[in-house]
Amino acid sequence: MMTEHAEKACKLFTEGRNCAQAVFTAFCDVTGFDQETALLISSSFGGGMGRMREVCGACSSMFMVAGLLYGYTSANDIEEKAAHYRRIQELAGQFKDVHETIICIDLLKGLKVNRDPVPELRTEAYYKARPCIRFVKTAAEILDRYIAENPPKNMQQKG
Repeated sequence: MMTEHAEKACKLFTEGRNCAQAVFTAFCDVTGFDQETALLISSSFGGGMGRMREVCGACSSMFMVAGLLYGYTSANDIEEKAAHYRRIQELAGQFKDVHETIICIDLLKGLKVNRDPVPELRTEAYYKARPCIRFVKTAAEILDRYIAENPPKNMQQKG
């Protein structure tokens, strides 16, 4: 069964938001950001960071939400940094368990993709051909599971 955040992320994606915006914005109720701010913050990460096909935008947003909920601010606390980096590697590992990689170009293997900065039109054919909604769903579900199993000390959740 799809989680509430995964449903919201998939809906945002099918409405034309990029993969990063879809995941990050779906968690506004947890991060405390308003939708417009969330869309702006995550807008650069779609298409594997500005369509450069590097780290999947859905993963980047999963990491950003994790940073907001569990991240560190100390410049010198090596243990705190290491614990957070371990967390990010764990989240990435869970995504890799499902999709084998977190790299956009590899996730889109077999499809005609480019690094042109002009995004493709979001048509029915686009959504049929692109597996990206699966990556959005996976990232949101991983994050939901992680949050449920590791309630953050500074949870911003409203309601």
